[in-house]
Amino acid sequence: MKANMEYEKSAGAAGPLLRIRDLKVGFSGRNGMLLAVRGLNIELSKGEVLGIVGESGSGKSLGMLSSIGLQARNAEVSGSVVFDGQELVGKPRSEMRALRGSKIGMIFQDPLSSLNPVMTVGDQIREVLFLHNKGMSKAQATERVLELLRLVAIPQPDRRIKQYPHEFSGGMRQRVMIAMAIANNPALLVADEPTTALDVTVQAQIMLMLRELKEKLGLALVLITHDLGVVAGHADRVAVIYAGLIVEEAEVRELFANPRHPYTRGLIASIPKLSSSEDKLYSIPGAPPMLGAMPEGCAFHPRCSFAQDICRKSAPPTLEFGRHRAACHFAESLPPWNETAAVAKGAAHG
Repeated sequence: MKANMEYEKSAGAAGPLLRIRDLKVGFSGRNGMLLAVRGLNIELSKGEVLGIVGESGSGKSLGMLSSIGLQARNAEVSGSVVFDGQELVGKPRSEMRALRGSKIGMIFQDPLSSLNPVMTVGDQIREVLFLHNKGMSKAQATERVLELLRLVAIPQPDRRIKQYPHEFSGGMRQRVMIAMAIANNPALLVADEPTTALDVTVQAQIMLMLRELKEKLGLALVLITHDLGVVAGHADRVAVIYAGLIVEEAEVRELFANPRHPYTRGLIASIPKLSSSEDKLYSIPGAPPMLGAMPEGCAFHPRCSFAQDICRKSAPPTLEFGRHRAACHFAESLPPWNETAAVAKGAAHG
């Protein structure tokens, strides 16, 4: 075990596709800069699926969107984001727009608000193709649109290409968003809560489709979600974010079998289970800290049943256990993981 060491993942001689180092995103306030993302460190290899998990307001979406230049105009971004050998932080907006849609695809949370209601589905996908493929004819673009609609399993693409977003169901609109995101064969696909507004059956279909597209196209996938259950069967690795920092990261099986941070344990215990005999679903007590009101020491200590004086006084180091890392003073000495006991202890603390 080593403390405070930079996490390095073996990614071959060419290095990782995406490397984020000490990424910070802040907003100016009355009392100075308020950091919503306080130093993200992430690496992603080609063809890998990384799940980024955390509660609403944890900084997971803001961090990833800022890393590809989609932050608000009043946000200040620092650190380093290297994608395919290019430094993205500080890159002009025009160059970032050229990169997004070609080498980086983006799937947003709500397809209904992301799609243009007065343009047909076909025109919207063609627009993505024309922007990044100068000289492409309309006939070539239409053929590619039909190919993409088939690829994301939209039936009757010859008819659907002429329809508007409101004529599609929620799951079908999400498939259109995915078709737009992969239109130009990107190397990286960022999916921000891609199943939030969908029912459970459609969620499973979308997640399976994303996994199949990843295998077929060889792209890397970042899956941003608040639900650990969503990434359980689809991610290779999981990074858990709390208050703008990664508090735990491990391969998905290792994370579920042996979570080393109390926050991760709380998230796993919060996943609904058909076999549970409990009357109420478990939830982590309290709420995430407000921006500008970050607790001293470990940001999670006000909600943690394992917190001690050291947690209230000093920020925890990142402890490493092979390819598993956790930012907790007691990551090495927490009791063996037992979900039933964790729920009981958390309920008593709450």
